[in-house]
Amino acid sequence: LKMVSPPPPAIRFRRITANGDGFPAFLPKEVKNIKDPFARTLAQRIVRIPVPLQLGNFRGCVMSSCIKPIVQSHDKSPVVLLHCFDSSCLEWRRTYPLLEQACLETWAIDVLGWGFSDLQKLPPCDAASKRQHLFELWKTYIKRPMILVGPSLGATVAVDFTANYPEAVDKLVLINANAYSEGTGRLKELPKSIAYAGVKLLKSFPLRLLANVLAFSSPLSENIDWTNIGRLHCQMPWWEDAMVDFMISGGYNVASHIKLINHKTLVVCSENDQIVSNQLSVKLLCELQNAVFREVPNSGHLPHVENPKHFVKLISDFATGKLN
Repeated sequence: LKMVSPPPPAIRFRRITANGDGFPAFLPKEVKNIKDPFARTLAQRIVRIPVPLQLGNFRGCVMSSCIKPIVQSHDKSPVVLLHCFDSSCLEWRRTYPLLEQACLETWAIDVLGWGFSDLQKLPPCDAASKRQHLFELWKTYIKRPMILVGPSLGATVAVDFTANYPEAVDKLVLINANAYSEGTGRLKELPKSIAYAGVKLLKSFPLRLLANVLAFSSPLSENIDWTNIGRLHCQMPWWEDAMVDFMISGGYNVASHIKLINHKTLVVCSENDQIVSNQLSVKLLCELQNAVFREVPNSGHLPHVENPKHFVKLISDFATGKLN
């Protein structure tokens, strides 16, 4: 991408770090063991911002983790990045800096119940609560229709949000979308003790490494480091409780919403995705009212990690109307 100077800012955010090593103090100590330079750099930019929430018996502000743009302007739709199932904003470590270089105002947001927010006082973490949290964050800080980007389950989150708050979304980008799953299925019927045992397994390094091997065609040493990045948020003290709450709530079921969405949508699939079938992306393309389709070569389930330059070119062209 061509390097250009950013437009004059409307709002500038300060970057605040709390430790001598540059990492925010609220991140798990294991962040210091990460080797990936992109992840280390992006981790230093994670902040928490107060988001007011009223969910069931929960009343208060959630200190919500995200990466805010250095410059916030008001002449373009901001790009808002969600992440996959049980992940964090660090998933965007190789894409975020390129989006900034392309002069796109970019937010990377941790979905409620995942990431690095302060959830010691735990709110509900079901799909409706995740949606409400994203809306309150948007209403408080972003305040303009956004280009909402979601990979895998993040695409499901994006579809759910857009169906309920169409006024908050300008365009959609759905990446290897897992939009036809029927929630957590019979897992919601598990006794809590068994649900907690299952969540502990989900956190385990061997299972996470296996998932990374399926997602990426990378050397083992890199996959090990990327596994540590992908499970860093699992070290948060509230993570197991939030995961169990989501699991027994039933999760997401958005298939009936897809045909109702008329926003301009970019459907992205990867050439070598071993997790979500490309046929589901084609089905999604056919059911959406106003969609275009692109494939990212030389990438697996997370093209924004494996082929970020190609992916950012797609986003940039889509944002500026060059992709039809």
